[in-house]
Amino acid sequence: MRHEFGVAVPGPLMCAPRIVRFAHDVARGNRRSAAGVPRVGLAGAAGSVDSGRTAGQPGEPKAGVPRRRALLGAGLAAFGAATVAAAGPAAAGSGGVLDLTHPLGPDLPVWPGNPPFVSVPVATYERGGFAQNAIASWEHIGTHVDAPLHRDPRGIGVDLIAPEDLVAPLVVLDIRARVGADPDAAVTVADIDAWRAAHGEIPERAFVAALTGWESRLAEPAAFLNLDATGTQRTPGWTPEAAAHLITECGAVGFGIDTLSLDRGAARDSPAHTAILGSGRYGVEMLADLAAAPAAGATVVVGAPKHTGGTGGPARVLALT
Repeated sequence: MRHEFGVAVPGPLMCAPRIVRFAHDVARGNRRSAAGVPRVGLAGAAGSVDSGRTAGQPGEPKAGVPRRRALLGAGLAAFGAATVAAAGPAAAGSGGVLDLTHPLGPDLPVWPGNPPFVSVPVATYERGGFAQNAIASWEHIGTHVDAPLHRDPRGIGVDLIAPEDLVAPLVVLDIRARVGADPDAAVTVADIDAWRAAHGEIPERAFVAALTGWESRLAEPAAFLNLDATGTQRTPGWTPEAAAHLITECGAVGFGIDTLSLDRGAARDSPAHTAILGSGRYGVEMLADLAAAPAAGATVVVGAPKHTGGTGGPARVLALT
């Protein structure tokens, strides 16, 4: 018996050095040499190991598997399903559920310098009847929450975000037209006024998301990061003025965006993060399929993680239309 990840485990099922070695291989782009570990890919990739499933695992539960495991397997399979862009936004009041979450995998773009997501099988059906993966990532990866503590040392951690703030009216501000002409475009108070003119007043305690259209670059990580010659990201974001306006005038509880950061890539000193997180609000970055959500009338459900003292973490985000 030995201990790994703080848990007593028998035999060679959990191997921290193996995970580290695999992560290094992924970072070097040499995934096939990862000590015989099946390649971890995005959902649907041949031979992938995603969302708690081992390669070749059938979609239907095996005979004799308890119902709760069957339900869990179905939920995890849904989590790993690739987001498909809709032809247009869903109608408010349609009773649908939209998944605004990117599946986590090693090919998903991350903040420059951060390691990729890693998933390694550590238990198999053949050895004990259950499958399990060891996963490793930094908190701020994929579709994820920024807790106030991420920017403000006096702010609350992700585990202390009020549950009622994680279910909120969804407001989508569409700035795609401006981003198409200028990748440094940002949400301004004028965008908020234009939304009001089209849809009425912004609901109290809303979650306001910026739709920039940046997701269209996702298949090409270099285009998604969009680094200039100085290594600066040229990406859209929020202005601190727009964020402050929504906080003071509307009591917004959360802010979202479909890029890697609430701030414009070229912004200095992270002013949007400071305005949002410094006020005790939270953010959600790298939202998926935001164009499929209605501009008004939907409800967002942010499945934030709850690890003690966390500065954020991957989240499952849904829009109820």
